[in-house]
Amino acid sequence: MTTRSATTRTTRRLTTAQALIAFLSRQYTERDGRRRRLINATWGIFGHGNVAGIGQALVESGPAMPYLQGRSEQAMVHAAVGYARQSGRLSAHAVTTSIGPGATNLVTGAALATVNHLPVLLLPGDTFATRPADPVLQQLEVPHAGDVSVNDCLRPVSRYFDRITRPEALIPAALQAMRTLADPEATGAVTLALPQDVQAEAYDWPAEFFAARVWHVRRPAPDPYELEEAVRAVRTARRPLIVAGGGVHHSAAEETLAAFAADTRIPVASTQAGKGSLRHDHPADVGGIGHTGTATADDLAREADLVIGIGTRYTDFTTASGTLFADPAVRFLNLNITGFDAHKLAALPLVADARTSLEALGAALTARGHHVDPAYETAYTDAKDRWEQRVDAAFAVPDPDARPTQAQVLGLLDELVTEDDILINAAGSLPGDLHKLWRARSPRQYHVEYGYSCMGYEIPAALGVQLAAPGRPVWALVGDGTYLMNPTEIVTAVQESLPIKLVILQNHGYASIGGLSESVGAERFGTAYRHRAADGSFTGPPLPVDLAANAASLGMRVLRAESVRDLRGALAEARGADRPTCVYVETRTPDTVSGPPPAQAWWDVPVAETATRPSAVAAREEYDRQTAARRPQL
Repeated sequence: MTTRSATTRTTRRLTTAQALIAFLSRQYTERDGRRRRLINATWGIFGHGNVAGIGQALVESGPAMPYLQGRSEQAMVHAAVGYARQSGRLSAHAVTTSIGPGATNLVTGAALATVNHLPVLLLPGDTFATRPADPVLQQLEVPHAGDVSVNDCLRPVSRYFDRITRPEALIPAALQAMRTLADPEATGAVTLALPQDVQAEAYDWPAEFFAARVWHVRRPAPDPYELEEAVRAVRTARRPLIVAGGGVHHSAAEETLAAFAADTRIPVASTQAGKGSLRHDHPADVGGIGHTGTATADDLAREADLVIGIGTRYTDFTTASGTLFADPAVRFLNLNITGFDAHKLAALPLVADARTSLEALGAALTARGHHVDPAYETAYTDAKDRWEQRVDAAFAVPDPDARPTQAQVLGLLDELVTEDDILINAAGSLPGDLHKLWRARSPRQYHVEYGYSCMGYEIPAALGVQLAAPGRPVWALVGDGTYLMNPTEIVTAVQESLPIKLVILQNHGYASIGGLSESVGAERFGTAYRHRAADGSFTGPPLPVDLAANAASLGMRVLRAESVRDLRGALAEARGADRPTCVYVETRTPDTVSGPPPAQAWWDVPVAETATRPSAVAAREEYDRQTAARRPQL
């Protein structure tokens, strides 16, 4: 209904929920002249806290706001995050839940989004603002604070949080929410908590609230003083190294980085989030860096006198817990859109958009004819060639009738995929193997979520990626531990006819944490999926869990592979499938020849300072040796 107030202002009488959905359907981002819808769909699971509000509003909106039916609240956020990442942070999804457990199930996904600077809008139901009945179903009572609900759990994992206790409060809150989502420096999870009575309350909304609104995504340029300092730092460095982070992708700076590296000959290593910033065959690409990195990149890092971070947060995996950058004279230059990250490691900051700053820095260096010493270039390209031989050895298949190792599974995918394929992973031993071994062919092929390293991310994220990249083959690679965490969105993939390709690697336990447990003297305790033995340990036969049958029961087509030969055919068949398809394979433990290269840099996981078991005593001695090499960068 449209009305006119006494002052002739046009209004629309809608519920708060109806107004919010109408508002969201008219929000857009714009960058580099391209406009995209900001909130392109809403995921939801309905309960008493949102069914009569947001649920009814979605029915009213019809095709103006597409709806996606989820099975797990956490998984819905993961799917939305996958969509946002694949969309370059220019388009996002909303997620609506009921109050209580539906809302608290959002917390893990929200933390993942915020850690990775990826936009997602959370719309959890909340308890009554008017409190006609107190407590209501699923309400957490806090004796010392009547205005607290479980939604307050979302405050520390959200970049913006507001509780809409009156209809008119939605207007400033919704505008702040969109500003945060579209801001490349501030973006992450945004939460608008919606009391269930306020959702259904009607209000006369100004028509201007529903006008199309475009949020310009900034590309801030570098400060001239900071730029000149950066030029000076690069020109005086003898062994510079670039560390490309996720900000390269978020800024769509891949081509600019490729040109910069080609002109300056500075080698480029990549974090998990930054892998694919250069194609694997670019002469300057030296692979992953840090604990899961290549020997080439890590050796360069140990000797670098200038580290140029581009859009990276410098997590402990990247810095080898503060032990990797070992040259006493090493200095840091950080190109980052956030001042917080740009100043890390006592760096020279270049606070700007990654693409804009690379263009400016590259132009200044090219004008001076700057590039690294040819001997340095020859040294790192030769080292890269030697590493590629190690990758080939890990991918090699001497016996096609044997069960494959995990590295050989990746090798078969390496043979099969083109630059169109997208690989998704998040946790376990696969991120390490992928970071060291995978040959990225296009900027958004490598999708490993390692900021939060959340088990259960891969399958729902594949749905979001597939929605953002229809027609491209999307692979979710999971171990048995990750699969058991969160397989529910297979049902949604079937419902929406999203032809994701799921590869389940069955190794009967937590392989990654098992190896870590052994290295820190915990003897793989509690990491195997086995029956309890007579002595109380989990050392009996493997559990008779049939994950392939489980995936099939959820509606997936399942292809079982018993050998490398079977697996090669199954992967090819899955790639060409037009429906959700699972490839199930039991992997074997690699030997020292067929396995991936070991970690090329340390990672700090504290070891028991006092223990009686020999394994823990030996692990502590190694730990003390490693920590002695750590020093602060000042």
